[in-house]
Amino acid sequence: MNTDAQFFTFVIEDHCRDVRLDQFLARNLGGLSRSRITAAIKAASITVNGEPEKPGYRLKAGDTVSGSIEHAVDQPDLEPQDIDFTVLIEEKSFLVLAKPAGLVVHPGSGNKAHTLVHGLLHRYRDLHGVGTDDRPGIVHRLDKDTSGVMIVARTPQAHAHLMKQFKDRTVDKSYLALIHGRPDDPGGRIVAPIGRHPVNRQKMAIREQSGRYAVSVWKRLKTYDRHTLVEVSIETGRTHQIRVHMADLGFPVAGDRVYGGRRDNSRFPRQLLHSWRLRFHHPETGQLVQAEAGLPKDFQAILDELEEGRC
Repeated sequence: MNTDAQFFTFVIEDHCRDVRLDQFLARNLGGLSRSRITAAIKAASITVNGEPEKPGYRLKAGDTVSGSIEHAVDQPDLEPQDIDFTVLIEEKSFLVLAKPAGLVVHPGSGNKAHTLVHGLLHRYRDLHGVGTDDRPGIVHRLDKDTSGVMIVARTPQAHAHLMKQFKDRTVDKSYLALIHGRPDDPGGRIVAPIGRHPVNRQKMAIREQSGRYAVSVWKRLKTYDRHTLVEVSIETGRTHQIRVHMADLGFPVAGDRVYGGRRDNSRFPRQLLHSWRLRFHHPETGQLVQAEAGLPKDFQAILDELEEGRC
């Protein structure tokens, strides 16, 4: 526990209108419980447009939410745990690893333990103090059921350097995905803004007016009877970007039970999306680093079945 004040200001965007004030803050203030947020709102430590409001106040586009919470902040339990993952590159300033499918990257709602972060702290105790308290070493993330290459910073300097590369979009990120259907085109460039789904807040969606700029470039690698293996490079890194873009194109990722619509995903163990290659600049030397991770067994097994016409 710590008692540092947490100061913040949010200007509400259109996609967040009608959301309750307490719900919005719970989603956007990591590490704070709903009860502590509610208490701060009732104590007028948090205001909307400079005026106190109730926790159930429905936000409007353009509202300015600001304040501070000076009470103790709940910190997630970051006791080191033995978690299985493969290290591809190990240097003093950073790691490159292959994250297995099914592993959450960092603690969050519903995932207080058994995350990649817990496993990193088990192997690398010096990660404490690199980045934020709840995400030591983390400079980017993959969805729980997406496998593949990830970079982890081991020093504060490397953390800042790598974070800037991701922010400046100088990291080359390539994925392999098995998609439903057989596109006629050999590939294409998808430019479609992504934001929160207007109804289901756990999902993302194409939001032409309020979404954030997002670009994915895909190319066809191999066509099967009713599926296609594609490579997708992303110029931006929005939440669920590839899954949303391919679904909007009409070819959702196989096994994706969130964005797959009515497609039959029962034969697939998970969403078949794999981060297979990252290219970035070494945080100390500036040299280009390329890291690759081969397809995991479950993904390869599905491709083998498709090749033999058994799936």
